[in-house]
Amino acid sequence: MSQSLLDIARQTIDLESRSVAALADRLGPDFERAVQALAQTKGRVIISGIGKSAVIAQKIVATFNSTGTPAVFMHAADAIHGDLGMILPEDVVVLISKSGESPEIKTLVPLIREFGNTLIALSGKLDSYLATHADIVIDTVVEQEACPNNLAPTTSTTAQLVMGDALAICLMKLHGFRSDDFARVHPGGALGKRLYLRVMDLAKANERPLVKSDASVQAAILEMTQKRLGVTAVVDGEDRLLGIITDGDLRRMLEKGMDWNGMKALDIMTPSPKTIEADALAVEALEVLQDHSITQLVVTAEGRYIGIVHLHDLVREGLH
Repeated sequence: MSQSLLDIARQTIDLESRSVAALADRLGPDFERAVQALAQTKGRVIISGIGKSAVIAQKIVATFNSTGTPAVFMHAADAIHGDLGMILPEDVVVLISKSGESPEIKTLVPLIREFGNTLIALSGKLDSYLATHADIVIDTVVEQEACPNNLAPTTSTTAQLVMGDALAICLMKLHGFRSDDFARVHPGGALGKRLYLRVMDLAKANERPLVKSDASVQAAILEMTQKRLGVTAVVDGEDRLLGIITDGDLRRMLEKGMDWNGMKALDIMTPSPKTIEADALAVEALEVLQDHSITQLVVTAEGRYIGIVHLHDLVREGLH
């Protein structure tokens, strides 16, 4: 082998990146028309392809759905055997093909035209049957596949994928799709939790250790032992936070040989502890914990003590 494997990999990445970069220079009015058609449709976006283009179509569908544009995948081969029934009158259809000449595509195009749906082509050949019969054509032409035989779809499918992402991002901007919208359609997993899980959701699942400021040290120790969070809040008569007592405070008291008989919680507490508001995002709590190298935060609402959120709570939710 005259080339090293790393050289081959670098050559592949370089070829594909240059092909993708070239797409930007060829964007024009048809791309804008496509975005407007997709944004203004009162139906869905039906995305279809054959072979490797079908795989790319599925990914674009997933991206559209997760960013606020309802989309459905239709395999071009299945379409001509019954799946055409999924196309509704107000849907926009996107067909993806490198050659634009495959038998399935050539069968599908006139049927979609007969339905009257807007047809957008992502085509790697601008004089193909698909491109010349579509309402809107988006150029995904590449000079060469990364495949050494210039056969296996590699650079061409990358170009299709990138163009699909470009459409999705433009649609997000037009729809005003924000992070809270993203959270609504991504409720599962760590990504969704970063966008919607609130501190209160975690704190309410924990015990709520607290003692009054005039409570004895023995009472504070008992509260910490029973609630098993290694901390207790010290509050006034209206549950306003005054401070906290941690395991560390107790150890330091013992190390100093202090006589804690007769001492009150107020005497050994740490005043002005790190706190976080109950309606803050859980990921914000994680940032505070990490920034200050601590393991628990006191949760408050307008100065009143609500509960405790622990680093373990965040780790358990996959937010570490």
